[in-house]
Amino acid sequence: MSPNGHLVIVGATASGKSAIALEVARRRPGVELVSMDSMALYRGMDIGTAAPTAADRAEVPHHLLDLVDPTKDFTVSDFQVAAREALVGMADRGSRAVLVGGTGLHVRAVVDDLEIPGRYDEVRAALEADDDTSGLYARLVALDPVAAGRMEATNRRRVVRALEVTLGSGRPFSSFGPGLEAYPATPFTQVGLRVDRDVMDRRIAERYQRQLDDGFLDEVRALEGLVGGLSRSAAQALGYKELLAHLRGDRTLEDAVSDAVVATQRFARRQERWFRRDPRIEWFDVADDPLEALNEVLERFDRCGAPG
Repeated sequence: MSPNGHLVIVGATASGKSAIALEVARRRPGVELVSMDSMALYRGMDIGTAAPTAADRAEVPHHLLDLVDPTKDFTVSDFQVAAREALVGMADRGSRAVLVGGTGLHVRAVVDDLEIPGRYDEVRAALEADDDTSGLYARLVALDPVAAGRMEATNRRRVVRALEVTLGSGRPFSSFGPGLEAYPATPFTQVGLRVDRDVMDRRIAERYQRQLDDGFLDEVRALEGLVGGLSRSAAQALGYKELLAHLRGDRTLEDAVSDAVVATQRFARRQERWFRRDPRIEWFDVADDPLEALNEVLERFDRCGAPG
């Protein structure tokens, strides 16, 4: 499959993806940046998501930031549509994209143009009320043996999701594509930044301190006061969830920040595992400065050519 001219930069949180993407845009005219973060798309959640600054956005066009109020849910399907629209707009302008990814499913939704099944809340609620995971798996085996064969019988989350879609849509979950275990050819060129875990852990802790100094707690306090409250997905954002608990009086600020640091470090490891499974990603090791890999990333960007 011929490259489409767009570069995807992935990696764990605090690996330096945004810094290197911005530098690519500075050095190559006509480049626009696309955030692939599932939380930076919410308005008013800039500090805690380490969203690009106003100065960065003024210097280089950014997309998929501040798309929706945090009181609203924004599904992967919604994100996929917004990303497609952004890329079409760039094609019309003759621009090229650097997509900066931290949320694995959102990256795959765009890179592989996934056919994403809908949500069926009533069906899911009924399934969640059934504590017999083995019984649910047996139902899945009867209804969609292909999907059942792709997962462990004890993986309740996947079993419930497959049943939800099969029952709610009226078609087998497996009919929606090969699933995330397949890595087909894609027109997107993908590179990843790999950072030593000790360095990454330190960066995560230091970033939380900078965010607090920049007013993170006040940002969370403003969100807490929104009419209707945060949506289910927005309320689970790392850092926000812990600081919300502090504002409710459930834990001290020190404990909330400590919990957020540990949770984010664990999340970073899950991100690493997710992206490392994709054989299409070319990895670059960086020590303390992500720009160490700039020349290699620029070379890959140049190699993937112009769109069309």
